[in-house]
Amino acid sequence: MTPYGSNSNESRMMAGTRRSGGMRWWVLILAAGYLGYYYLSNRQEASFTGRKQLVETTVEQDVALGLQAYRDILSGERGNIVTEGETPEMVRDIAQRLVAAGPKVEALLKQSNGVGADTPWDQFEWAVSVIESDQANAFCLPGGKMAVYTGILPVAQNQDALAAVMGHEIAHAILRHGAERMAHQKLTQIGTVAAGVATSDMDPQRQQMVMAAIGAGAKFGYMLPFSREHESEADYVGLMLAAGACFDPNESIGLWERMGATGGQRPPEFMSTHPSGETRIQNLQSWMADAEKVRAALCEQTF
Repeated sequence: MTPYGSNSNESRMMAGTRRSGGMRWWVLILAAGYLGYYYLSNRQEASFTGRKQLVETTVEQDVALGLQAYRDILSGERGNIVTEGETPEMVRDIAQRLVAAGPKVEALLKQSNGVGADTPWDQFEWAVSVIESDQANAFCLPGGKMAVYTGILPVAQNQDALAAVMGHEIAHAILRHGAERMAHQKLTQIGTVAAGVATSDMDPQRQQMVMAAIGAGAKFGYMLPFSREHESEADYVGLMLAAGACFDPNESIGLWERMGATGGQRPPEFMSTHPSGETRIQNLQSWMADAEKVRAALCEQTF
């Protein structure tokens, strides 16, 4: 018997009953209130597209984070960085043309579409490196630091297609997708912690099932579609940058056809962070008339 008149078996049964309790809804309500406040107080208008986005950090912070990551990447690629020859000169020229065209393209799209905030171009710190690698890839970090891997050159085949690749990566930086992902990751982390606390009274097996369902819902209903939206937005802005820099935007179609031929087996689109190659080509084709208008408006030569 315990001092309260029940034996130890009864105490364990009572504890088990309490452990198998329900959801602590008040935790979720408080978390939802904070998440709503955080979301509404950190919204801004994306450059070029006017899409409402969630960003907490400043461009200056983007630059600092990107610079540190850039140094780390290049330090790990010592001996593979190509600084002389035709390829680095070509890559630097393409980057300079794309960045120089950016403000003009943004102003033109803002005038014609009436959307898009002004990008603080003077706050970005642009630089590009060429890395000898079989990777068919390129990147542009928050703040403007870029790299092109030589493995992308045989796939691109020409400067126009390479400009589409680099324009896409530059678009990620000027649209501040990295900062936006950080803000959304913070929301996800807060929501996950709140869900863990809210289900803490459940028995372990039931809690695990609920948390797994929440995780799957967040991944397929929110995180992956959000990532694909970023990729499509960067495809659009990158195409306009390439066109405004007087590259042929039509070469982007052949690029993605070749990427599809060399990429191997891919997961279904709903399970991927990127749109499928077919979706990307369809989108690019639907935007091509706008890209040609940008090219005609900003380039002197006749095509």
